[in-house]
Amino acid sequence: MINGTGETRRGVLLAGGWGRRLFPLTAAVSKQLLPVYDKPLVYYPLSVLMLAGIREIAVATAPEQAPAFRRLLGDGSGWGLRFSYLEQSQPKGLAAALLLAREFLAGGPCCLALGDNILYGQELTRLLRRLAELKEGAGVFGHYTAEPERYGVVTLDDGGRAVAIEEKPAHPRSPWAVPGFYFFDGEACAMAADLQPSGRGELEITDLNRLYLERGLLHVELLGRGVSWMDAGTPDALAEATELVRAVQRRQGLMIACPEEIAWRQSWIGVDELRASAARHGLTAYGAYLQRLADQG
Repeated sequence: MINGTGETRRGVLLAGGWGRRLFPLTAAVSKQLLPVYDKPLVYYPLSVLMLAGIREIAVATAPEQAPAFRRLLGDGSGWGLRFSYLEQSQPKGLAAALLLAREFLAGGPCCLALGDNILYGQELTRLLRRLAELKEGAGVFGHYTAEPERYGVVTLDDGGRAVAIEEKPAHPRSPWAVPGFYFFDGEACAMAADLQPSGRGELEITDLNRLYLERGLLHVELLGRGVSWMDAGTPDALAEATELVRAVQRRQGLMIACPEEIAWRQSWIGVDELRASAARHGLTAYGAYLQRLADQG
């Protein structure tokens, strides 16, 4: 995506961490590789980056997990993308990922995406493109939730402007939680470098967003009832996400988070590449879906 400054916005997909809330499921495998119905979890945030028009993506993961992600995702060329891989031995906070990706980002705007977050719904692509086209500042979503104390929370004034942002407040001032997709301008890496570690010893993404807020440069797009957001970091959340994807796909006959389809519909790959992907998936429901798309044209 070329934003308003004429720069290419790149993506950083966070696929590290220990996934301790999912033990023993994640004792030997990254949580982003666990299945959500018929696809690995990482496909869902990847698809959000693609819908935002982002084609250059760095996948940040632990050294021992990197080979599995390379086998799954490759270099991205089959989807009209270009993947880089960044290895981080210890998680140091979400904002630290910007420092890890500093060379990859090269001073340009970016989107930081959490590898266990799922967004799906009406108008999502339009809202993603709106944030992706920001010329200056940072952009986040706000999603109404019954349990805001579990997340970063943004408070808005009567005009819809952000006036406060807090990380997991004991007494939330607002029901608007911030999903794990963050859009930043080219200043983000330098600003992240000036952050001080929190009480957890991490560089907090909420602290970075607060710096933008203090400059009057934190933009918030509220997600309505037509958009579902899930943080698939627990067994219950994984099961709920699977139920949602299964129900929607069976009802509509359309897939959620299919990278080949997104790439094809955006003309990043052609019908020949789509057919080749269908052949690689063989006699599976996923392969049959890609073949049906190619046949329908």
